[in-house]
Amino acid sequence: MADLHIPINRDRGAIAGQIAGHLRESIRQGRLEPGTRLPASRDLAGDLSVSRGVVVEAYEQLVAEGFLLAKVGAGTVVAPMARREPEPVPARECAPYYGHRPTSPDLSGFPRERWLAALKHVLTTVPSDAFDYCDPGGVIELREELASYLKRVRAADVSPDNLVIVGGVAQGLSLILHVLRSPRLGVEDPTSHRQVPLLRRTGAELVPIPVDEEGLDVGALDGVDTVLVTPAHQYPTGVVLSPARRAALMEWGGLVLEDDYDAEFRFDRDPVGCLQGLAPDRVILSGSVSKSLAPGLRLGWLAAPPDLADAVRRARGEFDLGSPVIEQYALAHFLRSGGYDRNLRRMRREYRRRRDALVRALAEHLPEVSVRGIEAGLHAYIDLPESWDEREAAAAAEAEGLSAEPVGPMRFAEGPPAIVVGFARLPAHHAPDVVRRLKVRMSGQRKG
Repeated sequence: MADLHIPINRDRGAIAGQIAGHLRESIRQGRLEPGTRLPASRDLAGDLSVSRGVVVEAYEQLVAEGFLLAKVGAGTVVAPMARREPEPVPARECAPYYGHRPTSPDLSGFPRERWLAALKHVLTTVPSDAFDYCDPGGVIELREELASYLKRVRAADVSPDNLVIVGGVAQGLSLILHVLRSPRLGVEDPTSHRQVPLLRRTGAELVPIPVDEEGLDVGALDGVDTVLVTPAHQYPTGVVLSPARRAALMEWGGLVLEDDYDAEFRFDRDPVGCLQGLAPDRVILSGSVSKSLAPGLRLGWLAAPPDLADAVRRARGEFDLGSPVIEQYALAHFLRSGGYDRNLRRMRREYRRRRDALVRALAEHLPEVSVRGIEAGLHAYIDLPESWDEREAAAAAEAEGLSAEPVGPMRFAEGPPAIVVGFARLPAHHAPDVVRRLKVRMSGQRKG
């Protein structure tokens, strides 16, 4: 039987709660092992100089929570399923970290004050009834603002009726593939390796389609009824789908899923208009604020032909009843007030500075590599010499705080060594030192 030492502070309120809290913590930390028998309520009450009813109340609370078991004839014991909490992992010193994924935006640039102002506006002006379950396709105010924005900025052919608000591009793709019922899906090769498990989970049969310096090889789409493309800035190569390939894709007869993941960050000229604006009857446009604001907002959209938009809206209602309402109203206000455009212009200027600084540093300190795909987006595609190991190169970049990944796992077929490096979180003035240290690391890791 356990010998319990439970401190009681009679100035802190409910004594039963103090007893229960102490016992709960002792079980979680492993001081009371599963199967340990506790003192009888009368005995513990005597030891603590409290009434028996107080101890009974504490025991009953922990029995209800599953920490204790009360057995007739055997007293009260610690439940067998009670588990010790894992030991905290000690903090370790590491190099400054400039990214999470190569496509991650700089979250320190999130417009906190303006977003807070948008939330305050919503909470002080929107009627209470608006906070109920909404249309699973999204609140109409946001769909109206998004339709106007996508027409103006992305040359999309959309209306509020064929827009569906989703929890990011990933959910949007999952929903549309669910509605399409396991299509034979063409995917770019190389492509985001994080997206592949999501696509396969929908039941889609994935068919790799090569990507070259003009983008997706449309001629390789024979036998495929649906294709997923990133035409404005292919991931990971960064190539923009050429005019000839765009025309060929529009002539192709299948359904196109257009992932417009970072098209707003074009540095050399205005962004190329989306494919959906050319063929709204068979191109489904997906986008989000994950790069322009923050991934954690989990706000995105699909623009689809009316029948598919309705099917996705119904599926969304059946799965989870729709997206958070207050955040939708806040984004609508942010778009309407011009805050979204201003933030994009500010971040576009900063990302261009950071891109230029990284490219200059690579040219100076690692002239053996070549950089491409930097006309837009938040990452650079770096071709390595044939003798280099891309996994070692990516690991060396990560060790210096960069967000980097080898391209090999993104390929369905073999290809030359390359890595993807994110620059959005790398301050321009840090780039020379980071690349200089990377050169030193790589000098001892190169093959040959």
